[in-house]
Amino acid sequence: MDRWLHPALFFFIGALLLPLFKGKARKFFILLVPALSIIDVAFMVQGVYGSYHFLNADIVFGRVDKLSLVFAWVFTIMAFLGALYSLHVEEDGHHMAGSFYIGSSLGAIFAGDYLTLFIFWEVMAFSSVFLVWYRREQRSIDAGFRYLLVHVFGGLLFFTGMMLYFFKTGNMVFDRIFPADAGLAEYLILAGFSLNAAVIPLHAWLPDAYPEATVEGAVLMCAFTTKTAVYVLARGFPGFEVLAILGTAMTVYGVFYAVIENDMRRVLAYHIISQVGYMVAGVGIGTEMAVNGACAHAFAHILYKALLFMGAGAVLYMTGTAKLSKLGGLYKYMPLTMIFYVVGAISISGFPLFSGFVSKSMIVASAHEQGRLWLMTFMNLAGVGTFLSVGLKVTYFAFFGKESAIQTKEPPGNMLWAMGLTSALCFLIGVYPKALYDLLPFSVEYHPYTLHHVSEYAQILSFTGLVFFLLVGKLAPEDKMNLDMDYVYRKGALFFMKFDEKVISVIDTFWGELYRKVGLALLFRNARISSGFDRKVIDGVVDGSAVTVRVVGSLVRKLQTGRIQAYIGLSLVMFFFILWLLIKGM
Repeated sequence: MDRWLHPALFFFIGALLLPLFKGKARKFFILLVPALSIIDVAFMVQGVYGSYHFLNADIVFGRVDKLSLVFAWVFTIMAFLGALYSLHVEEDGHHMAGSFYIGSSLGAIFAGDYLTLFIFWEVMAFSSVFLVWYRREQRSIDAGFRYLLVHVFGGLLFFTGMMLYFFKTGNMVFDRIFPADAGLAEYLILAGFSLNAAVIPLHAWLPDAYPEATVEGAVLMCAFTTKTAVYVLARGFPGFEVLAILGTAMTVYGVFYAVIENDMRRVLAYHIISQVGYMVAGVGIGTEMAVNGACAHAFAHILYKALLFMGAGAVLYMTGTAKLSKLGGLYKYMPLTMIFYVVGAISISGFPLFSGFVSKSMIVASAHEQGRLWLMTFMNLAGVGTFLSVGLKVTYFAFFGKESAIQTKEPPGNMLWAMGLTSALCFLIGVYPKALYDLLPFSVEYHPYTLHHVSEYAQILSFTGLVFFLLVGKLAPEDKMNLDMDYVYRKGALFFMKFDEKVISVIDTFWGELYRKVGLALLFRNARISSGFDRKVIDGVVDGSAVTVRVVGSLVRKLQTGRIQAYIGLSLVMFFFILWLLIKGM
């Protein structure tokens, strides 16, 4: 089979055709597009498709192997769940932005060269920002602009590294890079990828933008940008020690902020940083088991993190707030939402029989296998913080705890169905991990359900639960702002603006005035001199020559009498005149 249909085409064409549909046909079409993409992925055969030679580079639109397929599976499944969750949204533009975002993510994971990857990479950034702006609040608009600026900066790092890599190697093939061969070009590409993966200190855009996105947009954004980055890191940079170190730091850093946050979606945003840290660390460890763990955890994380954002979004959609300090007692009014949220919470916390247990532990085990005990220790510590914040703090203060004055009801049916299906998938992967393991890029010899592993996690989770109920008063949410590393570049931007106003603009004004008074004066003076020289010299020579030619011509014309004797006489005169000149010269 040598034919291949790129699944991104369904989303790009679907986005353009969507405005043609109305009513129930529109909802059917919104669900049909991702459903067709799932079928497309199911029938894919591994190989290289859409290969062209362009500008002395080999361009590959379709590299289908087990690594790209595992991400294609979860991306298309998540696209369907996200479409179902947002089925009530009436704005075509919102759905179109989401479709371009999903399609470009699929384009990135099938790209076999850096140029194709870069094009889809940028489409991802520019389409996803509309999922923030469509909330139509000033905070969202501001956050969207910051999001876009940061991702443009990351794209420039990637582009610069890509061009240096092309000059260095003569090709743009996107394949594995070994640490010993890495130079400036490769590390610039790595920096561009790491920014999208929210690797610290390039992470602050994520908790800044995701909580300000629309309810439905945040569900999509938590699934695609960072996981596409995990894919490209797994493809290009396995075994880079810096990723193992920074990834492990991310696991702890994210949960630290999640524990002290008040907004449900900011808690979850910081947990994206923490959970992606496991994946980045797995890529950095670089063994087959570690890379398998990173891919498995990306698959599981997309589902349970989307489920958590669905639950938090449902609360925000129905109550108008996601601040824990303003919530409480919602289990009475939103029991199904609470149940689905709890499924996501225990999945991310690594409870046995749920997806996080069979994916995250693979990375921890690979660190133990390599003797990286300090990595394993910090990852387990991050697991404690995860259950403490997402599993206990958010659940308790949003759905139980002190009852607030808010009385609401369950969200629309499509949102509940999306949460229910996602919950079922989290449970299915947990009880039957082979379904996930069979998709991974390398053969799997890992068995999560051992007595040692189950008892270890049971002890960690029990200890965390005890700590929470002992310190529940201290963990009560407060309505305050927590500063992150974006404080540095925000203040830096303000300093630059003031420096621009007080110094650069002054210098620019002075230079402009100097040019106007001196430069333009010299320019006009030179113009006048040139004009005079043109009139008096050049025109004089040209005009004088023209007059001379005209006079001589007039004389010659008079000598043209038509008499042969006159011509002979004139010739003799000229002959003797020339002879005289020669004799005189001797």
